[in-house]
Amino acid sequence: MQNIENDAGQGVSHAVGDSKVPQKLQEHVPQSVEEKLPNQIHDTGNPATNEGSVSHATGDSKVPKGLQEAVPEKLEKALPDSIHDTSSKVI
Repeated sequence: MQNIENDAGQGVSHAVGDSKVPQKLQEHVPQSVEEKLPNQIHDTGNPATNEGSVSHATGDSKVPKGLQEAVPEKLEKALPDSIHDTSSKVI
């Protein structure tokens, strides 16, 4: 049986990564509630809940994702775009 999502985002989980929230609870709460949880508890990919742990890459990067998310934006932008692309150009 396939779960169906309603207009409030209930019926499916919106986690894109790890979650400490039980699966049935993920499926029953509205999407807006899921997205307010810190990504360390329930990863929805919402950058607003990363508590500073966010990559500022806008293109390709040779830097491991965990490191991108751990360092300050200023350090990321100091790297050459050939290593960690933080340019804002749209391709």
